[in-house]
Amino acid sequence: MLSKIVKLVLTAALLNPLHADDSLFLEAEAFENRGGWATDSQFILNMGSAYLIAHGLGTPVADASQKITFPSTGTYHLHVRTKDWVAQWEAPGTPGEFQVLIDGKAVKTFGNEGSEWHWQKGGSIEITNPNTTISLKDLKGFNGRCDALFFTKDADFTPPNDDQALFDFRRQQLGLPAEPPTKDGYDLVVVGGGYSGLAAAISGARQGLKVALIHDRPVLGGNGSSEVHVWAMGGTQRGKYPRLGEIVDEFTDFSHDSPGLNEEYTDALKEKVARAEKNLDLYLNHFAFQVEAKDNKIQSVTAVDTTTGRFTRFKGTLFCDGTGHGTIGALAGAKFMMLEKGHMGMSNMWSWKPANRAIAWPKTPWALPLNIGDFPPLHASRGPYKKFYKAEWFWEGGFDKHPIEDLEAVRDWNLRANFGAFTALKHGPKANAHQKAQLMWMAFIGGNRESRRLEGDLILTGDHIVNRKEFPDASVPTTWSIDLHYPKKQYMKGEAKENPFISRAVHDTGVDRQNGYAIPYRIMYSKNIENLFMAGRCASVDRRALGTTRVMRTCGMMGEVVGKAAWIATTQGTTPRGVYQNHLPALIDLMQQPGRAFRETKDAKLTTPPIPEDGLRVNPKEQKTDKLAGLSLDDSKAKLKGKWIKANNLKPNLDRGYQYSSGPASATFPLRVKNSGNYEVRFYWQTHKSRTTSAQIEITHGGGKETLTLDQTKAPKNKAYAILGTFPFTDVLPGSLTISNRKEGVLGIDAVQLIKQ
Repeated sequence: MLSKIVKLVLTAALLNPLHADDSLFLEAEAFENRGGWATDSQFILNMGSAYLIAHGLGTPVADASQKITFPSTGTYHLHVRTKDWVAQWEAPGTPGEFQVLIDGKAVKTFGNEGSEWHWQKGGSIEITNPNTTISLKDLKGFNGRCDALFFTKDADFTPPNDDQALFDFRRQQLGLPAEPPTKDGYDLVVVGGGYSGLAAAISGARQGLKVALIHDRPVLGGNGSSEVHVWAMGGTQRGKYPRLGEIVDEFTDFSHDSPGLNEEYTDALKEKVARAEKNLDLYLNHFAFQVEAKDNKIQSVTAVDTTTGRFTRFKGTLFCDGTGHGTIGALAGAKFMMLEKGHMGMSNMWSWKPANRAIAWPKTPWALPLNIGDFPPLHASRGPYKKFYKAEWFWEGGFDKHPIEDLEAVRDWNLRANFGAFTALKHGPKANAHQKAQLMWMAFIGGNRESRRLEGDLILTGDHIVNRKEFPDASVPTTWSIDLHYPKKQYMKGEAKENPFISRAVHDTGVDRQNGYAIPYRIMYSKNIENLFMAGRCASVDRRALGTTRVMRTCGMMGEVVGKAAWIATTQGTTPRGVYQNHLPALIDLMQQPGRAFRETKDAKLTTPPIPEDGLRVNPKEQKTDKLAGLSLDDSKAKLKGKWIKANNLKPNLDRGYQYSSGPASATFPLRVKNSGNYEVRFYWQTHKSRTTSAQIEITHGGGKETLTLDQTKAPKNKAYAILGTFPFTDVLPGSLTISNRKEGVLGIDAVQLIKQ
């Protein structure tokens, strides 16, 4: 399919256009009012376009509509590009039915025939008023889909369905120029706005590079967005270069519920952080489908606006593939690895909540015919909000399906499994216990784990990681275990015997989960496309290494390194490979710099702004003081006065516990550094309403003393520590931090950390 699309987009010839008074073409995804329909752009390289999908969870969604003007009155013949999405399995029923309405009057029902995308005929229509409204009316609430509508006065004409001819037909009907408009002047063009691409774009922009970030969805974050609900795992701000991960943590929440609530995935925060970078141009709802390459270098990428169908070419000096699928690399001719069968699959998670009344649920004969026991019990949610029940990461399918060409079929199979399981709850032997169960959320955007891995100058292997092989270009810490997924045999029965939808995880525990294993920079650029970086799960790793490097925070840190390397390549007039061969010390220096450091322009000096008043965000999970960067002391190392109590009930905490005192008390942490310099001082404690509002802190440093007041009832945004400031410490003079309580409230201590600036 990929070769077809490449040929398709490079062809300049157009079909002979119909007469302007004879036809009207409408892209469904371009409707001004989409109602409850959503845009699905996942499968553009499979079926040729984004489309509208009625993802109503069993309840018909609100109509999508568009005011239009027909070229003239008269008799038109309607064609609608759609499909019966369950027909490929010969499943009974037609869950994807919808109607086309003209000024509120139904024409015909669509989405009920054909297992492949095609132009379904809608019959003849008499148009007496050229100014009218076209609407799409969902009938079932179960993922009906519409790509485009075509009205023609020629009764003998049917729009083409062949890839090549259909592409030309679309372009001609939309009036698109043969040469799309070009946006030029970018130092770095990043494609893919998941954790990898987002971090790469921010990192590059902060180095003064002119950056374009192209993303096919309306929200950033990829698998870690409100559309997919995968928790963001992987340790940041640790290991060889503890500053790596600071950018990632700026836009990441620290929730560990997957799936969770939409707000936990910080879509708005991600976009806010991206748009705050003046050197970064953000292009949401743009799918990059074409690459122009010459002499093993990418010249440009062309993207389609998934809301209008219009094309834009983006030219740049350097490019980064953050698509997950290695799409840009493959289109450019980059060498890649891919397992077509036996790979990890796609998740489409879902959840239900208890309502305050009985909730009806229709029979779903087209879904997988599941019974209780054919799937794992759903787990209760975690967190302070009202409980719900969730189908987690292991609802995963497509292990033996092609990881690129079969993506839509894999997603749809997962939907059949999900709806079949909920039907088993609502209509099975435990129906009485589920009368009030209400389907709450389900992902129609797939959470992919494995497809193409682009080859770099080095292919990182699982053996490298387990044996802790050291590389000179070591960079990002990977802290997740080697985690590979396989079908779970217990649930491989019935239709799921040949096409499973439940997985199991096999973990190799050879990864240092605290410090992490430092992965080499050489896996982050292509071995044969000279100006192509890659970050994320399409980096140059074997399948075992993918098991640990694929988690989102780790992928995001790769993006941070790519952005820094892109600045070196740009200012030194070299390639990503040249950064390793000739400028590795410069990259190492940049990896030691704070994530918030920036240049006004690429030729300016790197400067570090003051620490924000609310401190830096950090993921506190699974940290110990002796594994933190810099000089770190646990509460057990403090000299205590007064009565202190050890505890472990408030989370998170370091070293499995903390201490608190409800009376007059103090704790002094000795601070003796090995190297003189300025150090950022961080203080860890557990926030609680009983804590003191006026803890007194006295810091003794090389320049004297500093006295601060700390309100321990208010948590810093990172929920782990407060940054007290930056102070000079010398190797010949001992320093200290003393915290005391002289008023009402409980004083708490957990740890102190010093980071050299």
